[in-house]
Amino acid sequence: MRVLVVEDERALADAIARGLRRQGMAVDLAYDGSTGHEMAFVTRYDVVVLDRDLPGVHGDQICADLVSSGALTRVLMLTASGTVADRVEGLQLGADDYLPKPFAFDELVARVQALGRRATPPAPPVLSVADLVLDPAKRVATRAGTPLDLTRKEFGVLEELLKARGGVVSSEELLERVWDANTDPFTTTVRVTVMTLRKKIGDPPLIETVVGAGYRVAP
Repeated sequence: MRVLVVEDERALADAIARGLRRQGMAVDLAYDGSTGHEMAFVTRYDVVVLDRDLPGVHGDQICADLVSSGALTRVLMLTASGTVADRVEGLQLGADDYLPKPFAFDELVARVQALGRRATPPAPPVLSVADLVLDPAKRVATRAGTPLDLTRKEFGVLEELLKARGGVVSSEELLERVWDANTDPFTTTVRVTVMTLRKKIGDPPLIETVVGAGYRVAP
């Protein structure tokens, strides 16, 4: 899942990003509204965690622009004001969810995960092909009942391939969905990650290379 956090309180923004990354999400950060607005329209994010009172472009404007663009991105709006009137106003702007500060981090994670599921076409809660099973909620993958010791990126790549249900997923798409904006777009990290993932999955091989197009897991 690709998430953008737009929050001008740097300590809070960094803490949110660290926590979401521990959950296996690819997270980008913006510390002001102008940067956040630009990033939100350059990359297709599943969820934008958006502070309402931002310098530069106000959070309300970013939310309204995302909604009017028709993007599938879901917006979780944060604010220091938790009155009913403020929550109603935020939702009327088009935010998908609203969380007043201070908040419990576990609740933030749960809300981001729920919004992420709504941002993409529905997938089964447990993904499987042949004897390979992946449970995104529990962050567990097994082959013939044996747990696979996968890194976060390996797990993310496997999840994206299984979600494609036999379709081809390009290296560029994997880079966009699993890594963050700090990754060099010309890096070989996707190829290396797929190589190590194949070794861990074992035989018979399940991940196919489609020359010039990307990778797929045949259904």
